[in-house]
Amino acid sequence: MSEKKGLSSGVGRFFTQLGRNIAEIGTTFKEGDWTAKLSFVIMGFGQLAHRQILRGVLFLALEILFIYYMVSFGAAYLVKLPTLGTVESYIDKSGIVPVTVYGDNSFLILLYGILTIFVILAFIYIWRMNVGQQRRIQKTLESGKALPTGRQDLKSLLNERFHITLLALPNIGVFVFVILPIIFMICIAFTNYDADHQSPTNLFWWVGLENFKNLFSVGTSGFGSTFVTVLAWTLVWAFFATFLNFFLGLGVAIMINKKGIKFKKLWRTILVVTIAVPQFVSLLYMYKMFANDGLVNTYLLQWGIIKTYIPFWSNAMYSRVLIILINVWIGIPYMMLMTTGILMNIPEDLYESARIDGANAWQMFRKITLPYMFFVLGPYLLTSFTGNLNNFNVIYLLTQGNPTSMNLSGGAGYTDLLITWLYKLTVNDTNYRMAAVIGIMVFVVTAVISLVVYRILPSVRDEEGFQ
Repeated sequence: MSEKKGLSSGVGRFFTQLGRNIAEIGTTFKEGDWTAKLSFVIMGFGQLAHRQILRGVLFLALEILFIYYMVSFGAAYLVKLPTLGTVESYIDKSGIVPVTVYGDNSFLILLYGILTIFVILAFIYIWRMNVGQQRRIQKTLESGKALPTGRQDLKSLLNERFHITLLALPNIGVFVFVILPIIFMICIAFTNYDADHQSPTNLFWWVGLENFKNLFSVGTSGFGSTFVTVLAWTLVWAFFATFLNFFLGLGVAIMINKKGIKFKKLWRTILVVTIAVPQFVSLLYMYKMFANDGLVNTYLLQWGIIKTYIPFWSNAMYSRVLIILINVWIGIPYMMLMTTGILMNIPEDLYESARIDGANAWQMFRKITLPYMFFVLGPYLLTSFTGNLNNFNVIYLLTQGNPTSMNLSGGAGYTDLLITWLYKLTVNDTNYRMAAVIGIMVFVVTAVISLVVYRILPSVRDEEGFQ
């Protein structure tokens, strides 16, 4: 109920702010002088008329750049965005040597069309800033005060408004390298961009929700059963890869830190040595060790323990269990080091009071150690869980998602996570449209789990109560 109220209040605030902006624009045009009215068409004219040269030149230059961009580049792509192109490529055989004549490039139309929409939105925002400044100029002149000069504007950008100057370039980088690719990927999910519709030779076009329907449909051409299988294994893997490492690492840390244990530094050093070896080397070595002709099967056969090799990597259940165990071997040292530092900071008075009250070791662990750990490491465990949902290295270096089966479509295997399946769809099958859909689903699953778990974390829900 509270979330619905928050959403409705947010929508209400948006429309309220929109109404205020429209009202202010109307008031500025109605009450402003002729320079303010002309600034609605020629940006920066009002500033130039009132000798704010720097501001006026900037606004006018931005308007000129916008018009040039739209006329020479953006408008052509924006017009074709609804269809993603209509002119197909063909082979011209009129000459001695056949030449491929390229038509519309759907990829570039989609990319630059999205970019043009953002450019238009940015221009509207700048135009609104220009109108807002006309209103402030009018009020300043009516109050008899002097308008800021260009020198004062530059000084402001280097002092009290230095954060705007400092963050301008990083914000542009975030838009170009993060926001634009994400929106482009989302749009690809609503097209038929795949191996048969490759730019620039072939067009691709909008197909609506067809790809999402295909993802959840069950049948010869659907991905429904495969998606459920991969998603279920992804969640199981992330759960065990996070919490098995946590509890075992915590157990190792407790045993090493226990009073009376000798050579504590030695045990910690031995565990830390495993971290010193690059992870990809360790994973490739483990893959070879458990192969059909690897060390494990070879020695088990020589010792007569087994009569035929164990299919560690060709059996789905064996592969999944082995992946989890190998990840435990890799992850315990990290968790041991992290929990060791936290154990040393738990007040000893808490344990002394519990012993006086007659609590045993298990009760002290359950009532003191574990709550303290969850409070401190709760955000890290959530981050680790979401990271394991997208843990590409461990899965791909060990099994490449194998073993595969005729029951799974899209090149997926029984040990594939959503992220490795996405990789296969992109690199192996060139099925960009379904890869984009899987990418959206990865985001949805990660976001939902993160939001739900974050709200119940002790460090978020009851920080004051714990302290």
